[in-house]
Amino acid sequence: MENKKIFIINGGQVFGHSGGRFNKTVFDKTQEFFNALEGFEIRATDINDDYDPAQEVENYVWADVIIYHTPIWWFQVPHGLKKYIDVVFTAGHQRGIYHSDGRSALNPAVNYGTGGMLHGKQYMVTSSWNAPATAFTLPGEFFNERSVDEGALFGFHRMNAFTGMTPLESIHFHDVEKNADIEGDLQRYHAHLTRVFSRELEVLSQFASTESDGSKLIAES
Repeated sequence: MENKKIFIINGGQVFGHSGGRFNKTVFDKTQEFFNALEGFEIRATDINDDYDPAQEVENYVWADVIIYHTPIWWFQVPHGLKKYIDVVFTAGHQRGIYHSDGRSALNPAVNYGTGGMLHGKQYMVTSSWNAPATAFTLPGEFFNERSVDEGALFGFHRMNAFTGMTPLESIHFHDVEKNADIEGDLQRYHAHLTRVFSRELEVLSQFASTESDGSKLIAES
């Protein structure tokens, strides 16, 4: 059985008053989750460390699933993660991430955004906010009842769609500065990973059971 390849990116930036601790914790927990399981291979990049753009492109091409961890600063991803994306995706032009914007000179009005080279791959994003969850859901509150994925992260999702990837269910952590519940958030995240990857975990369990039964038959023969 071929292993599932997971590429994990920590976009939690150490800058100003932010130590990036929450996203680093989630990043570490993601690695722990998959390292504890057979049937998964992982690679990981922290945008605070030096990275080789060509190697990062290769990580995208290698992976079956990319997992992004990011805080939201002023309703966008931090500048370190944005720089990472700009540098790596530019390096990936005609080298595995995208070959063009998808249009042809014969009819440039259509097919924009269809030039990605990462079709068949998936991505997942976690985000952390000072804003409470109710700021997105209650009438009259700041985000006008628009979700994180449909609002602040709309462009982020279209960026990944441009490459050909499709989304897995996101998870968002709210009120992490003024009303933090780190233990509860991490428990919720573990449950989220288990649910999102439940199909893979079920297949791995069945595969392990089949191998065990086979070994038993050989031992008894």
